[in-house]
Amino acid sequence: MMRDWFARIFLSSAQRALLAQGPAIFLLHKTGLAPRNTRDPFDYVDPDRLETRLAALGAAGLKSISMDAVPQGDRPGQRFVISFDDGYRNVLRQGLPVLQRQGIQAIQFLVASRIGGHNDWDQAKGEVAEDLMTEAEVREWLAAGQQIGSHGLTHRNLKKLSEKEARAEIFDSKKKLEDQFGVAIRHFSYPSGRYTPQIRDLVEEAGYLTASTVEFGVNGPGTNPFELRRIFPLSATELLGKARHRLWRKVLG
Repeated sequence: MMRDWFARIFLSSAQRALLAQGPAIFLLHKTGLAPRNTRDPFDYVDPDRLETRLAALGAAGLKSISMDAVPQGDRPGQRFVISFDDGYRNVLRQGLPVLQRQGIQAIQFLVASRIGGHNDWDQAKGEVAEDLMTEAEVREWLAAGQQIGSHGLTHRNLKKLSEKEARAEIFDSKKKLEDQFGVAIRHFSYPSGRYTPQIRDLVEEAGYLTASTVEFGVNGPGTNPFELRRIFPLSATELLGKARHRLWRKVLG
């Protein structure tokens, strides 16, 4: 019997009722053991734990789908998507083998102008440097049957930008990724989940099919495809720990 709390969360009638309302998009960032000096250890998921939890989703009767299928909210059944923000190399190296064993297609939302670089937007806040996938590694990800989307050009807070700057982040990142990798970029993820109705409309104007937020919930037939909700796949204990960690971080400045 699995002792991981997450492995049992879909057994309750309330949770099954929530998941029956529409697809759940699970939000992750990094795969591997969290380094000691990270500002947010809950951004990391150990590969063994990731495999346990993905297996638990299947055992609970949930079906993995691609992001392309999310707007098709008329399909019955409990379905889920695995999404990763930022495009970290450790997801390719440590997460991809797990995804392949579990038969899951995930999507990585890439920061288009930071491919082969580092998470400089987090480093500016004191976070640990992590490698982002190189062009060759993104191609390896795609060749393995996985998917990519846009996370903007530079991971800037779109709410703080002028319309011209926001337009560049949204439109130019799409074109850059499509030109570089020869695949259609149909999905966008708001950097840090920050957006406004005006930004949402720019994403739609750019020709994306969906945009993902960090707001909690599933995505039923009435969900705006440019305001998709996501769920952090953490246990109750981990969610509490994440909240405490963030509070303590704010106290320390």
